Amino acid sequence: MKRIIQISTITVLLIMGISVEATTAGNVGKKSEQDPQSYITIKGKVIDKETGLPLVFASISVKENNVATITNLDGEFSIKLPSPVTAKNLEVSFVGYKNQTIAISTLKDDGAKNTISLVAAVIPIQEIIVKPLYPDEIVEKAINLISKNYPAIPNLMTSFYRETIKKNRTYVSIGEAVVEIFKAPYDNSFRFDGSRIYKGRKNSNVDKMDTVLFKLQGGPVTSLQLDLVKNPESVLTNEAMGQYIYSLSNIVEVDNRRNYVIEFKQKPSVETPMFFGKFYIDVETHGISEIEFGFDLSNKELATSMFIRRKPMGMDVTPTAANYLVKYREQDGKWYFSYSRAEVRFKVDWKKKLFNTNYTTMSEIAITDRTEEEVIKFANNQKIKYSDIFTDEVSAFADPQYWGDDNVIEPDQSIETAIRRLARTLKFSDREQEAK
Repeated sequence: MKRIIQISTITVLLIMGISVEATTAGNVGKKSEQDPQSYITIKGKVIDKETGLPLVFASISVKENNVATITNLDGEFSIKLPSPVTAKNLEVSFVGYKNQTIAISTLKDDGAKNTISLVAAVIPIQEIIVKPLYPDEIVEKAINLISKNYPAIPNLMTSFYRETIKKNRTYVSIGEAVVEIFKAPYDNSFRFDGSRIYKGRKNSNVDKMDTVLFKLQGGPVTSLQLDLVKNPESVLTNEAMGQYIYSLSNIVEVDNRRNYVIEFKQKPSVETPMFFGKFYIDVETHGISEIEFGFDLSNKELATSMFIRRKPMGMDVTPTAANYLVKYREQDGKWYFSYSRAEVRFKVDWKKKLFNTNYTTMSEIAITDRTEEEVIKFANNQKIKYSDIFTDEVSAFADPQYWGDDNVIEPDQSIETAIRRLARTLKFSDREQEAK
């Protein structure tokens, strides 16, 4: 029997005291089949106009509706639009660059990649500072305006979710799904977000993992917990502010809007490992548009105890990096959750082995559509639970003919290579699913 290490994707609320025991699949309900619909696919790459370098995690959205996606690690994207296309424009944005609006009619939809160049938006900080700015006051105002800046009514969102596990440089597990999200109001801390799988698929090559099997707990549930505005306890409360030091490092453009860049880190007097990172706060509304943050791993023993709940005898597992990103999109005066990403790296040492092994776990979720009409909470037996293992659950939602009918995060080349390598396994799994 293989030895197992089970690891939770770290989030603000799940970092402490979480049980990581795997559970059997619950009675998760399937959504009824939708009528088939034709789509066109537009692919492209977003680059810096001056350097030609790819822009990673740039946002691509349809101006006339809520369809959106992001670029991958190579600056590439793939966005699918219902045919016939009624929308007219794509808007491309990236932190520190001027937005670019492009007529959809001018883009190729024959599989060829469209190259989109963005121009850096340089904002001399003196232009906007007409009086002394105190970063603590900017953050405090952003916290106090959360109930005004974020929706007070629930939203039903469609999203694309992916999680991967990599051993050294080789991908050994890939899972992805179209997920529906019940996004609770931001002015009510007692109403929680919920998610359910609509369609999913996975690939895995466990043999390459030797005697170690990593599993991520919670899947999309933990990705939603990265919404720090909705789950602010460790960072975005007036009480939490007493744990951090703040500094104003820059002013940049985000979606053609000026944003303060506020860096934060824990005070030297705070012994418990905390977070560090950057807030991007809209100058006009004080809405938080983006948060880049990480977890302090300097206390290895304490950090390990927070991440690892179970491991084999004779093995040491040490987290070496924990980095997170969450983005919001402004529409009609409100800021909406649009994307989150978590990347956690571990080093595994066996006492009787000379070399160690590095594992990287990554999960990301991108909102592709949303509505505020006829939003109903999901039944408990439909929702993904904190204790669920996504790759164990997703097989029940396999539908090979569905894929291609929703916007996805274009995989980077390494993932494409892994999928080709595991193609036979995938085809076998599909036939097996169809036989059932």
